[in-house]
Amino acid sequence: PAEENFGGKVSMAEAGVFDNVDVALMVHPGTKNGVGGRSNALYPLKFEFFGKNAHACRPSEGASALDAAVMSFVQINLLRQFVAPHTYIHGVISDGGKAANVIPAYASLDYYFRAPNFAYAKEVAQKAEKIAESIAMANGTTVETSVYECPYEDTVINYKLAELLTEKYQELGLTDIEPVDEVATGSTDVGAVSYKCPTIQGYIKIAEDWVQGHSKEMADATISPAGKAGLIKAAQGIALVALQLLEEPETFAEVQKEQTETLSKLLG
Repeated sequence: PAEENFGGKVSMAEAGVFDNVDVALMVHPGTKNGVGGRSNALYPLKFEFFGKNAHACRPSEGASALDAAVMSFVQINLLRQFVAPHTYIHGVISDGGKAANVIPAYASLDYYFRAPNFAYAKEVAQKAEKIAESIAMANGTTVETSVYECPYEDTVINYKLAELLTEKYQELGLTDIEPVDEVATGSTDVGAVSYKCPTIQGYIKIAEDWVQGHSKEMADATISPAGKAGLIKAAQGIALVALQLLEEPETFAEVQKEQTETLSKLLG
């Protein structure tokens, strides 16, 4: 609950909570059954523009922070064409002034930059910073940037864990199980955990019809009969995976071997 934005698992990973953990298993509610997969890294960046107030009838005496924000917003959107596949740029004008007849001395933009790996998400964010800096200089304002929320790592897939969870879901009578998702769109703080130990974030269906995630409708679904049934299935699924790993050291060794090899490729 209330797990968005602040990255609780990131703080736990940085504090060493998962350093001696063998495997991390979790399931996320949704409108499908699945074994999870990749997630995008996320780099959140706030742009704050500072200008000079003036009355709208004498705009030449001011410097519009809002103009700088709007021009930056447009130019950053144009950057979308020139980024790698599966890279996403989301932004809003979080502050655009308080009165229409006053040239705003302050304006701000909040952005998320998502990409298949953290280094590239940060690289795209830095390109956006250069855009904002050049526009601010051109219109007589200044800009400051800051990381305003918790950045997220991408998620490392462990195919052996995905195979095990698929088997357990099938044993529990689930048939509509989606395979590993190779192409990421969303982001999660589970990514930080996946760089510390073998990790899986599966999905369990708790609504028959499609429901938007993180919505009032999804909250309602969690306490519906389907939601309660899904909770039990999810708990049973990951418990059975854990049991097999405890009973079969050779299977656990496969999971660990894959993790080591994958991280070696990713981190060099």
